[in-house]
Amino acid sequence: MNLSETYNYLVRPRRDLWTSLEVTPDDLLSRPLLDGARFHCIKDLVLHIPAVEDSWLHEDILRDQPVWDRVPEVAGAQDGPYFAQVPLSSLLTYWQAVEASTLGYLGTLTPEELARQVTVNGSRGEEHFTVDGLLWHVMIHEMRHTAQIATLLRLSGVKPPFLDLLNYLPAQ
Repeated sequence: MNLSETYNYLVRPRRDLWTSLEVTPDDLLSRPLLDGARFHCIKDLVLHIPAVEDSWLHEDILRDQPVWDRVPEVAGAQDGPYFAQVPLSSLLTYWQAVEASTLGYLGTLTPEELARQVTVNGSRGEEHFTVDGLLWHVMIHEMRHTAQIATLLRLSGVKPPFLDLLNYLPAQ
């Protein structure tokens, strides 16, 4: 699989996850199930996944304004236990906007763009990554956190969607 195929796979189970979240009671999505410093509830994770994608794509790879600047309920999109009171529909609207932006960008990728070096100043100092590597990071990041959301749903008595790749591969 290549980047575009993998992202297109993510889009399909993402729809199933969103459908499950939309029928899950808001009090469960907002309930503090995690006691970490950054995430307390499922909604915090629902914001975190597209915010990371938005940040890497717009702030680091493209060096432009992130999508969250156009969505008032999530402006700034800082990690943390801030989103329990934000309507799920607002979080999903933001995620849809990030997805549309990413799909547009993926359609422009060339071998040269994938190989381009991106300099990031982070907690470990200045680091250099290829666009290809950062995009793979974004997608694997989503896979890990959607699995976390599915686990939290299951532990809360909600049957999560079947998100395995095998469920989305074409039959041979």
